[in-house]
Amino acid sequence: MTDRPDESPDAGDATRRLIEVMARLRDPQAGCPWDIEQNFRTIAPYTIEEAYEVADAIERDAMDELKDELGDLLFQVAFHSRMAEERGAFDFAGVAAGIVDKMIRRHPHVFGDQPVDADGMPAQWERQKAEERAAKAASEGRAAGALDGIAAGLPSLTRALKLQKRAARVGFDWTDPADILDKIDEEVAEIRAEIDGKAPKERIEDEIGDLLFCAVNLARRYEVDPDAALRRTNAKFERRFRHLEAALKAVGRDPAGASLDEMEALWVAAKQAERVA
Repeated sequence: MTDRPDESPDAGDATRRLIEVMARLRDPQAGCPWDIEQNFRTIAPYTIEEAYEVADAIERDAMDELKDELGDLLFQVAFHSRMAEERGAFDFAGVAAGIVDKMIRRHPHVFGDQPVDADGMPAQWERQKAEERAAKAASEGRAAGALDGIAAGLPSLTRALKLQKRAARVGFDWTDPADILDKIDEEVAEIRAEIDGKAPKERIEDEIGDLLFCAVNLARRYEVDPDAALRRTNAKFERRFRHLEAALKAVGRDPAGASLDEMEALWVAAKQAERVA
């Protein structure tokens, strides 16, 4: 067993305290009014937000923040588990036991005697997950499908990527990346046509969705995580826009009082400064 730093709390004690704190917060008589009135649907957006904050701390290599963000995410697990326990569905211990059993089942090369190398592990995991999905479908009295188990609540870019990967496994995929670029050009042309024809918002939205779906497909083909790519672009936009704001502030102005041409020139300057750096 790995040695634990003296100042680090005992994991078992800390987990028990977390469960006790969560139970107190949800106590109908002595708890927090806000926590008491929450349900799975109202808490789910916070769970997603905390996961993204974990990813952001990792991206910035901010270890102190990562510790805090992981705690926030763990609290979300405790919150959902407590609400489930109140329904008599499951509890925190059941969640922990379930993931332990799953990891042991999916790593027979570690916890059993089935040999596998690093290259073979992804294929093994996919076979096991496919078997689990098939068993679930059978228990529900239906045939298993290639897209089973892809949660509808995933962020849209992530879900698009997963849908495409699953479809590709059964051969529904472009064979040439150039075909994807052609499809992107086609979708852009369709958006232009809808806009020029003053189509209703729903049709324009539909075409933009098709374009985004194609962009995810292009990212997948080149093993780029589309969500990570968009996060990087968001950070780049924010960095350059703040540079623009700072430049205007230095002469006693702000973006609202500047022309688009002025801001574009400052934007180009920000890009050039990044290249030099």
